[in-house]
Amino acid sequence: MKRTFTWLVVVAAALALLVIAAALALPLVVDTPRVQALIVSTASQALGRPVKFTSVSVSVLPAPAVKLHNLEVAEDPKFDSAPFLKLETGRLALKLGGLLAGRVEFGDLTLQRPAITLIRNPEGVLNIASLGAAAEPKKSPGRGGQPSGGAGGAGAAALPGRVRIEKGTVTYVVRGKAGALSRYRVEDLDLTLGGSGGTLTVEGAARVKPGDLGVTLADGRIALNAGRSLLEAPVSARVGVDGRDVAELVAASVGPTPAIGGPVKGTFNVTGTLGAPKAAGTLELASARLTEEVAACPEPRRRTLTLTALKLGGTSWDGGRLTSRPVTASLAGGKVSLNLGATLDGGVRVELADLSIKGLPLERVLVDFLCQGYAVSGPLDFDGALAFTASDPWGTLSGPGRLRVGPGRVVGARALSLIGNVVQVGGAVSSLLNADIPSSLFTSPLDFDSITGTYVISKGVVTTRDLLYTSRVMKVAVAGEYALASGRMALDMVVNHGRGEVTARVTGTAASPSVRVDPSALVRDLDRKKVESGLKDLLKRFR
Repeated sequence: MKRTFTWLVVVAAALALLVIAAALALPLVVDTPRVQALIVSTASQALGRPVKFTSVSVSVLPAPAVKLHNLEVAEDPKFDSAPFLKLETGRLALKLGGLLAGRVEFGDLTLQRPAITLIRNPEGVLNIASLGAAAEPKKSPGRGGQPSGGAGGAGAAALPGRVRIEKGTVTYVVRGKAGALSRYRVEDLDLTLGGSGGTLTVEGAARVKPGDLGVTLADGRIALNAGRSLLEAPVSARVGVDGRDVAELVAASVGPTPAIGGPVKGTFNVTGTLGAPKAAGTLELASARLTEEVAACPEPRRRTLTLTALKLGGTSWDGGRLTSRPVTASLAGGKVSLNLGATLDGGVRVELADLSIKGLPLERVLVDFLCQGYAVSGPLDFDGALAFTASDPWGTLSGPGRLRVGPGRVVGARALSLIGNVVQVGGAVSSLLNADIPSSLFTSPLDFDSITGTYVISKGVVTTRDLLYTSRVMKVAVAGEYALASGRMALDMVVNHGRGEVTARVTGTAASPSVRVDPSALVRDLDRKKVESGLKDLLKRFR
């Protein structure tokens, strides 16, 4: 036992001496100036960009390697003057077998915490388009025409076949026209690039900022070809996304109002080329929140509308356009389905085709969320289409639609306050009610059987010819135009209460309407101006 222990001590001491000897001898075996020149020359030729680092050092533990200090890869001067890639230390492994034979052979290259900048100009061109654009690396003749390399005149291998990025950061800058600028960040990037035979393999994971969106990349393939630019290389990969809340990411992409948030999960297959990738898969938000500060609401003015089981099936990305067929969701028991299309180049434009809403309780939207003074309750059935730009939704909203609401009630806060004193609205309207119309007409004036109609929206202006409000004792037909952004209107209204009808022309704005009444035989003996004044006051109360 004692003899065995003695041998173990001798072996350990011998190994320690070998490590110390290797540490002392390695700088002699590796000609660091020549290695530095070789790396700079080969990397610069391979990338088509100047590569530099301040110094190199040789380490033995945990494995033989050359450390590159303050490494930089230059940017394409057409995009910026700051470096494309920058990091404090890179580690280039040395193959032990080559060192024992007196040669320098490179192993894996590890880049720890690199900072990489991707830039897209207003024409849609990426700064990586010029990577690898230089000519094939020149060969410096050594013995037998081989490239010259490390100590002893032995050949040196080319740069490694595998590159690992650990905890990297990628800043993605999108430069729009007229100086518009968007920034996104990819953090905690762990990426492994390898392969041979002209195919680059890629696997890794990262987190996208703003927001907290996790992205995984598996089975990545990039087919390199010396006759093509890097952006023309065909790609394939499986991408997974998983985020606790997409609110910050959506705000950075389409604007902060309204705020859209919620957890997201999805999987995609990526094809196409590196410069024009395509993706197809599915995306799901278990609980999507739409939050907005609504001035019309009492405190709290910040209101949230929640859609459950929001699924984007058949989602694809191609040429700057996002499509999803179909998109389905639930809201308080109502069902929503549509086909989504969104173009992100040159501003975000959204298209909602084949939009269908079944049994949506309007009170949850118009009262609880928007606090509309003229809100109605009751189930909504709707079919139509909408399109708008994210920068000006109310001014660009367009599309046709058909709706049916009811049975229900007009439940807006201002309308409810009107119930108790509608008979005293004033002037001729009060006389009208007291004279010939039964008082039961307004005992429950906000109940209705249905609201039906069709419309067309063009650049934020709604046009209808057949909007019809129907209750047990009254029908109101509306035709004309209403501007969503300004409240400007030009409407013809016909009120039929069974014993006659009143026709009114309403113009101006919702805040300041102008009413012209054409009284029927029922009101021919009343003061016309008083009738107009009374209806005008009535309209104001329903704003």
